[in-house]
Amino acid sequence: MANIRVGVLRGGPSSEYDVSLRTGASVLEHLPERYDRTDILIDRDGKWHMHGLPVSPDRVFARHDVIVNALHGVYGEDGKIQQMMDSRGVRYGGSGALASAITMNKQLAKRHLAQAGIRTPHGVVFTRSMGETPTIAHAVYKKIAPGWFVKPVSGGSSIGVGRANTFPELLIALDVAFSQSDQIIVEELLRGREATCGVLEDFRGQGVYATPPVEIISSAKGGFYSYEDKYCNEARVICPGNFTGKEKEDLENIAKQVHVALGLSHYSRTDFIINKRGIFVLETNSLPCLSEAASFSQALSSIGCSHAQFLHHLVGLALAKK
Repeated sequence: MANIRVGVLRGGPSSEYDVSLRTGASVLEHLPERYDRTDILIDRDGKWHMHGLPVSPDRVFARHDVIVNALHGVYGEDGKIQQMMDSRGVRYGGSGALASAITMNKQLAKRHLAQAGIRTPHGVVFTRSMGETPTIAHAVYKKIAPGWFVKPVSGGSSIGVGRANTFPELLIALDVAFSQSDQIIVEELLRGREATCGVLEDFRGQGVYATPPVEIISSAKGGFYSYEDKYCNEARVICPGNFTGKEKEDLENIAKQVHVALGLSHYSRTDFIINKRGIFVLETNSLPCLSEAASFSQALSSIGCSHAQFLHHLVGLALAKK
């Protein structure tokens, strides 16, 4: 019997190109030997390559039984590639087009979570068309008391994200966020302990299984889980985190609720802040980074699930997808 042919998509035309290369490299390295694997590179211009040569997406799909989507950010995580694969009947790992699009858009995700009774920080969306940065900063000041957390509405890996406690800091944070997107969201700055919790479907007898919550301690005093923390190993990642039994139970339950409320499939990771007012969802990743150093991978390792075992499980979920 021929081996199952797995194509691994990585790269892509987004600001998270380098992160995707890491995820894809890890997937290619750890896929069990029973699978025939192919590295599919999508360059920054959106052109597809297989075996070092340009190739059409249709040829890639025709030559593989399943696709592992190791893309991050725009195109790979916002529903576009999922829509392409759905229209061609391709089996792939991860969430579908609609759930991916909703989760990638922080404004839409917050609405869905609110409808499910899941708490997120209070936030307001602003667009570049509303005026120059000082004008928008004054509008922020009127709607949300200091401090602030500023993010592009769509995007991940903390790219373009900043926090501000003063008006001058707010001006800088707005400019940084607007450099990534014409639409941003400004949230109340909640102080507390940061946590992240993964979810995996049909695992160990549970339809929706939560991995042990991981505690994140930023490298910067009073900082946040930044790009440098995530991908340059500058944060302390405590796995499992030093949470009380109640906090651990709540984090796991909310992570599962978020996964279901957003309509996600196969796996996801949700980031939290544990504030004196309770636990708040910061954002959810429909395709979390799968490098060995990533918090999702560390959480799986802490329960005795190797990278290869997870990928085997993911391919199985993708093959079973209708």
